[in-house]
Amino acid sequence: MPPTRFPLPLQHARAPDVRSAPMDTMERKQALALESWRALRILSEFVDGVETMSKCPPGVAVFGSARLKPAHPAYQQAEKCGRMLVEKGFTVITGGGPGIMEAANKGAKESGGTSVGLNIVLPMEQRPNPFQTVDIEFRYFFVRKVMFVKYARGFIIFPGGFGTMDELFEALTLIQTLKIVPFPVVLVGKDFWNPLVAWMKSTLLEQYETVSPGDFEIFSVTDSVEEAVQIVWESYTGKRVVAPTLPRFETDAEERVSGDGTRGGPRHRRRGGGDSWHESAI
Repeated sequence: MPPTRFPLPLQHARAPDVRSAPMDTMERKQALALESWRALRILSEFVDGVETMSKCPPGVAVFGSARLKPAHPAYQQAEKCGRMLVEKGFTVITGGGPGIMEAANKGAKESGGTSVGLNIVLPMEQRPNPFQTVDIEFRYFFVRKVMFVKYARGFIIFPGGFGTMDELFEALTLIQTLKIVPFPVVLVGKDFWNPLVAWMKSTLLEQYETVSPGDFEIFSVTDSVEEAVQIVWESYTGKRVVAPTLPRFETDAEERVSGDGTRGGPRHRRRGGGDSWHESAI
């Protein structure tokens, strides 16, 4: 049976496809013009996110399934996690939806803290949870993901599905490739996470050798919310070094405060022609 098709509202009607339009046609020119406006819409989401998040206290991102109900032990742990993070002075940042996200926002809001929801617009509408003191809406997943990495001082991750795994492995990749200054990534729930870690060790590390032993220092696994919050707190206050075998750079402290959240590096191609290398001023 073919998938159900939902009609697009008029304001979201699909633009002409630049790739399929013949060269030098009016349709192609129209498509290219719309592409330029799309770039501005993407930029506007970055501006809105940065303007809002830069006013919040340092944050910790909490991830997990949108499907878990209040009676689930992981929901209750996430609510406790939200409270404890606020007690440490952190902003709590979630994806703004139900389940684990709602639980963490609830714990943060009811404790009088800053409770941020980075909501995503989906075809099947995501219901923003009612426990947000700061609510930002995103059309583009990739803009939203930048906000998590840029403004979080740690990730605490509860059991979840594909979206949770996406956030986990993006953080691990950015840390492993030295693209960001390492921060704590703490997985809560050994029964859920240990089988995945065991597979990573047996298949990725031992069988295929596609990761290194030191990559398992990038994250921690625990059953304790208290331990998870303490790991993040000790890293933030300089009492714990995350992934100690990874190199650090002189610009890390400055980049964390005033940069775009990611490290730079040598350019691999020239820009603008000529023999000189171009370095961006921002």
